[in-house]
Amino acid sequence: MVFRDRIEAGTMLAQAIQKISFDDGVVLAIPRGGVVVGAQVARILKAPLDLIIPRKIGTFHNPEAAVGAVAQDGTAIYNHSVLKMLGLKEDDLQDVIAEQVEEIRRRMKMYRGQEDYPSYDNKQVVLVDDGIATGYTVMAALRSVRKMFSLKRLILAVPVAPADTLDALRSEVDEVICLVIPPVFYAVGQFYMDFQQVSDEEVIQLLRELSALRH
Repeated sequence: MVFRDRIEAGTMLAQAIQKISFDDGVVLAIPRGGVVVGAQVARILKAPLDLIIPRKIGTFHNPEAAVGAVAQDGTAIYNHSVLKMLGLKEDDLQDVIAEQVEEIRRRMKMYRGQEDYPSYDNKQVVLVDDGIATGYTVMAALRSVRKMFSLKRLILAVPVAPADTLDALRSEVDEVICLVIPPVFYAVGQFYMDFQQVSDEEVIQLLRELSALRH
């Protein structure tokens, strides 16, 4: 299956979520592409939309060489095989992690106007992205949400992800919804006809639109 765009993926994801009695819930989307999917899910489910912003952990020498991921509260996930290959320890990355946490806070303020969350205790939370590749950023996000809130249920909902990544994430959540689990996976973008980049302005606009619908 190939999705026409993120909106179609969000529509189909919402239909799948509706089958598992999702009520009094919140949609947490990962920017930027995940917010387009999450906004469509939130519209259909008539649920509030909010953000969770994990960031990849690189190294000072090569910021693009992802060795893990971190969330706003400092929850970090490491790819220990890559660390070993690079001759690095977790302690070697603390300055990089601190930089990424600052960037997350900056983005939270830019997108939402503030860093702090309302309480989502005793709520159902569905975490949405436009797809998963390695799963490190999603795992950091899921663990962070678990730490911050005492949830009624935590659901991971994505249009596409490889089987081994989903298997690694199942123990982090109460339920996994994934529309496409391909036998061959190269990149999330191969499962979309339209996978153009999403701008910061689009994220802000979607949050405003969904907020206005609820008032």
